[in-house]
Amino acid sequence: MNLSKKLVLALAGTGLVAPMAASAQDIAAVTGRAAVNEYMQQQDVDTFKAWASRNQVTSVNQFSDVKPTDWAYQALSNLVEKYGCVAGYPDGKFKGAQAMTRFEAAALLNACLDRVTEKTDELQKLLDEFDKELTILTARVDGLESKVGKLQAQQFSTTTKLRGEVSMILGGIPQYSRQGSTSYGNTTFNYDVRLNFDTSYTGQDLLRTRLRSGNFSSLPFGSSSQPFKLDKAETLNGAVIIDRLYYTFPVDKNNTTKLTIGALVRNTEMAWLPTAYKSDILDAFTTIGTTGVYNKATGQGVGIQWTQKVPKGKGGWLANANYVVSGACSTTLGSTDCTTASIGAAGASSTYGIFNSRSGLNFLAQLGYKASNWGAAFGYRYGTSGTAMRDGNGPAATTLFADQYSNSIAFNAYWQPIQSGWFPSISAGYAYNFVSNTNGFIPSSTANTGAYSSKSWMVGLQWDNAFVKSNAAGIALGQPSYANCPGGTESKQCSPFLVEWFYRIQATDNISITPTLFYGSQINNGGTPNSGTAFTGLGGVIQTTFKF
Repeated sequence: MNLSKKLVLALAGTGLVAPMAASAQDIAAVTGRAAVNEYMQQQDVDTFKAWASRNQVTSVNQFSDVKPTDWAYQALSNLVEKYGCVAGYPDGKFKGAQAMTRFEAAALLNACLDRVTEKTDELQKLLDEFDKELTILTARVDGLESKVGKLQAQQFSTTTKLRGEVSMILGGIPQYSRQGSTSYGNTTFNYDVRLNFDTSYTGQDLLRTRLRSGNFSSLPFGSSSQPFKLDKAETLNGAVIIDRLYYTFPVDKNNTTKLTIGALVRNTEMAWLPTAYKSDILDAFTTIGTTGVYNKATGQGVGIQWTQKVPKGKGGWLANANYVVSGACSTTLGSTDCTTASIGAAGASSTYGIFNSRSGLNFLAQLGYKASNWGAAFGYRYGTSGTAMRDGNGPAATTLFADQYSNSIAFNAYWQPIQSGWFPSISAGYAYNFVSNTNGFIPSSTANTGAYSSKSWMVGLQWDNAFVKSNAAGIALGQPSYANCPGGTESKQCSPFLVEWFYRIQATDNISITPTLFYGSQINNGGTPNSGTAFTGLGGVIQTTFKF
């Protein structure tokens, strides 16, 4: 320790030690005044240390005359217990009220400085030993401070995060004719952009506002009423719209029950999709083959989600229920504001409101069990006029017009291996949709464009870390929602079959490329059972997705 530091400590320490050190008279009672004077004159530090060692204490509580209420109690406690540089008298007292000479103060302060110097030397050895590591850490801390300062200066909100997803899709299918006239199937190159503004005020809640844009045409990939509908395709004609606006928050302390309410919310986002198959390509498989129940109804809605509280890694039950007004209006409602394809047109209109049966009401309930590597769930959806069976084949996908209602049930389950390998995960689902009509609708009638009772199913296999870590491969097959036709010329168009093969290349953490082939047989692509030509053939897409 250099001289300047010792002087500073001496000046500061004198004020602390002076009222607590022993007086010369008391020291003389132990060793004699002559010995003390000789020590002071010759600066015999070793002699003083020997005396201090014989009278050293380890706790301030050893002084019988020191009380916690004394004004210098804490200071004395630190000197005794932390630095060990205060001695007592043979009678067990500290005698802090007695005066002391400057020589006595200097001797006691010198003893304390020696103790401090010992600790400083040890610290310096550690600093020298880890000098390289400390230099690196200091540089990193400086760098982090600079980055944090930059982020704080540039952030647009302390509560909101922007999460974006951009998909560019090159794809097509062989040409086919719909209703014997217009041909579809040429190769196209389209885009889909989604910007999520996720806001949280407590860390447990979520306010989501999503902007979306795209330029897909309705056929073959953009229409929700046919099996070739892509998950990342909507007919927005390049317009930017708000297609999500909802708030989710916990209603109990354990965070096991959450409530969601929104002006634009989707029923499948308030439920659990029990599947391990995730190609994100054909919508029929994204909705796990049970598109009558998980029909992606979007509009004004409210939902409640409950999850059983269990130890980490253990399985537990879950239950969900939600109510969504999809507003998929029909001209049969007799309202011009319902002839557009805008989301929630009926429910948002005061002409019908969100509780009118002609506003496309969807009630979905679900009960499931989710374990670490498997899960299963039963689902039920009730739909009124204006709702639809998603990704169906011909009449099975037709919007439920006035006075038609549906009851859809589904069972889905999946299993996946604990560690990825040659054995794939397995996902399966089956659904049946009962459609009723108060106008005496006859399914075999080709004059009525209403919906039929229908069913659908799928089986999907997926290999994670396929060939390369983070890549995935999979195959799914099944039947889109198809009508139970009575026979005749309609039967060949009522039993479609669909299969897809995909391989997702995870180029970086934020960029993926997914080449996909799919095959369809007896695909009607809309219209009544006897109209158009059923399509059978092979198609494909290359989907590149950027996330940020």
